[in-house]
Amino acid sequence: MTQLPDAKHIMLVEDDQSLAQWFSDYLGEQGYLITLVTRGDVAIELIESDQPDLVVLDIMLPVKDGFDVCKAVRHFYHGPILMMTARDQEMDEVLGLELGADDYVTKPVKPRVLLSRIKALFRRAATTATSQQNTRQSTNTLKFGQLTIDANTRKTTLGSQVMPISSNEFDVLWYLAKAGKVVNRKDLISEIRGIEYDGFDRSMDIIVSRIRKKLGDDASNPYRIKTVWGKGYLFVEDAWT
Repeated sequence: MTQLPDAKHIMLVEDDQSLAQWFSDYLGEQGYLITLVTRGDVAIELIESDQPDLVVLDIMLPVKDGFDVCKAVRHFYHGPILMMTARDQEMDEVLGLELGADDYVTKPVKPRVLLSRIKALFRRAATTATSQQNTRQSTNTLKFGQLTIDANTRKTTLGSQVMPISSNEFDVLWYLAKAGKVVNRKDLISEIRGIEYDGFDRSMDIIVSRIRKKLGDDASNPYRIKTVWGKGYLFVEDAWT
């Protein structure tokens, strides 16, 4: 398929040459511009210089693994990162999300499943960009005591300190804070990840846990972002004094 001038650039970081070529050919047929990288250290350099629209990142890589790559590039790369993890390795999924990955798929993965996740991340990025443009016009800022959530700059401030909130953490925090009610996992996953909840996805639990830690909530007995068992999460508006 001929590449369009405005084709999205995907960097595929995978050391299995045959698998990488298979994915590359398939995604290329869908109209994406693909760059293949087989080493973690090289991936870090190319992600910084090329700034692709999305990175598909395998964990098992030579020189530097996917975790090291994800951690390193999050200092200068703000696009979506989709990690590929080994099946049944739940800790891989947890650690990947904690280091700043936006989503994950488990291997072996069918090309169509990979494509659906990529499309979902691009839809989310487009929605975020539109939201940023709209909020610049409406000066959309939420304030709760010492906590300020600014959608114009996508910054979160607690007291006088700007908190190190990642992009997907900000999206979750903003959604919870704006809701003003209990939000269930199904709605969160649909809104943030653009996929249907399968009953087992723990990504929102991980992200909420990270937000709590960064914003000084009590991990054993959270009172700022509460877990309402059987229902979901509740952002407590008067808990930020």
